[in-house]
Amino acid sequence: MAFKVLQSGLFTTIQDTGRKGVAHKGHSQSGALDRYAYKQSLALLHESDTNALEVMVGLKLEAIKPTTIAITGADLGLKINGIFKKPWQSYTIKKGDILYFAKRIQGQRAYLTVKGGFDVPKVLGSYATMLKEGIGSTLKAGDIINYMPYLHKQTNRLKKEHIPYYGDTLTLRVQLCYQHHYFSDTEKKKFFNNEYKVTLQSDRMGYRLSGESIVPSSTKLISEGIAFGSVQIPKDGQPIILLAQRQSIGGYPKIGTVLAKDCYTLAQMGAGSSIFFEMYLDKN
Repeated sequence: MAFKVLQSGLFTTIQDTGRKGVAHKGHSQSGALDRYAYKQSLALLHESDTNALEVMVGLKLEAIKPTTIAITGADLGLKINGIFKKPWQSYTIKKGDILYFAKRIQGQRAYLTVKGGFDVPKVLGSYATMLKEGIGSTLKAGDIINYMPYLHKQTNRLKKEHIPYYGDTLTLRVQLCYQHHYFSDTEKKKFFNNEYKVTLQSDRMGYRLSGESIVPSSTKLISEGIAFGSVQIPKDGQPIILLAQRQSIGGYPKIGTVLAKDCYTLAQMGAGSSIFFEMYLDKN
């Protein structure tokens, strides 16, 4: 036994970098939505290939074994034994300690990693939860998440200059893709010169936006594989930015692809946040 789940929180899952080389079999990549924060949580514990809890808010855990944890990503008001703790650093945890992600302060998703990782099996080469495919599940009150005890005290912090700020406005850099000819210059101008809002329908599959409708010249495309960060324009003209849990194929036209680094920050934006697009030109 290790962590006992006292309160499940909003949507807590185990994630890593996701499944690679399985899209041709119809499987989603899945994995951490904010891969930058996830990777930094591993680095703080000197880990390179393990898993983390992706936490949204409300999770409460009791430590049944000692360990060292790292917390990165969103500031969800983490309390350890009732005392607020900042993200982007590691903490020594004793038996009986209570961890509680009490409220959203900045961002949407935090990553909790333990030294040595959580003791869960890999499926198709990954620890990542994928509910639609029946792989893993969200945490429930009463669940036990095992890990090996770790007694060495260590505290590591990420330098301030490497900690992203999660506000309520974000500009996303977009590379036009080979399907951009389905969009006239007028439609491209609308896309790059208007504000969009993150909607409540946004999830791990993709961020759905609301704003000026973009009209492609055709929506009758042959379904094909979809890259991380693809900006898909469905029939209603409202952009969808496809993320880690995207479907393996799709047939709506795509105007471009958001840079991966910007997608990680996008995953920390809540409903109502303002999104702008900027054309990215690779100078290399």
